Amino acid sequence: MRCPICDKPTERAFRPFCSKRCADIDLGRWMTESYRIPAEEEGLSSDAPEPPADPKKH
Repeated sequence: MRCPICDKPTERAFRPFCSKRCADIDLGRWMTESYRIPAEEEGLSSDAPEPPADPKKH
């Protein structure tokens, strides 16, 4: 297994990283929001049910 930060072999004590330094770099990236999980805006989901048809429009 390789370190996702520097690509060196991992160390058991710091897995999945090779050192505390790389683990801290990864933590810093999460804390500064460098990593983001994509999400859909609320109400824009294509899985949302269709609104009921207006019976007055027939």
